[in-house]
Amino acid sequence: MSNVGWSDLLYLFLLLIPLLFLQRFLQHEIQAIFLLLTHQPEMSMALFSLLFLPGVFLHEISHFIMANVLGVRTGRFSLIPRKVGGGRIQLGYVETAPTDFVRDALIGAAPLIAGGIFIAYVGINSLELNKLWDSISRGSANTILPVIQSIVAVPDFWLWFYLIFTISSTMMPSSSDRRAWLPLILIITMLAGLVLLFGAGPWVSSHLGSIIRSALDTIVIIFGTTVLIHLTLLPPTLLLRKLISRISGYQVV
Repeated sequence: MSNVGWSDLLYLFLLLIPLLFLQRFLQHEIQAIFLLLTHQPEMSMALFSLLFLPGVFLHEISHFIMANVLGVRTGRFSLIPRKVGGGRIQLGYVETAPTDFVRDALIGAAPLIAGGIFIAYVGINSLELNKLWDSISRGSANTILPVIQSIVAVPDFWLWFYLIFTISSTMMPSSSDRRAWLPLILIITMLAGLVLLFGAGPWVSSHLGSIIRSALDTIVIIFGTTVLIHLTLLPPTLLLRKLISRISGYQVV
């Protein structure tokens, strides 16, 4: 089963945990900056939603398109932010009719699929971020700086950087998007177990191993790119929030 790419699965696991933490932490710091600057929760929420509008639009439109492709009725579509329970902000939503858990899971996963495709295409074709990820994964410290310099020199770098940031920060499915994932994961796990039980593992590895590995390589690049961008933006964002707090004398709890 070595052709399937167990190392890529390990990379995915190691990237997923910091990715979820970094997204929430960075978004919290950005919200805090807007609140410190405006002193108005509604205004800060509006500015926050404007900043992430490209990502929110792709998130919600992917729900809408996937639902219609799967023949699920859709209702209201909104990109206007609103407060929901637990002090959270919902930046947008699409109403869909109740359906089976398979289509529900696919509709919920649509933002991750659409966002991943965008990040993979722009990151690899426009910015060649895969070269940076290769240098980091190989531990080639002497090649990292030249690769970064070549990436920053790409035309429209800051536009692509902004789009990748906003889309990667909003592509993860929400709790409501994940409500149908558990039964689907259980079914897939059972099918994989049956494949191994009946001795089809070697056949899957020899015939589908390269395809699975290529898919995992792409997902690793997507998640790795997202983590790198959030790690890059977090220190200056955190420093800016602390500076504004010190100057204004206000703290955001």
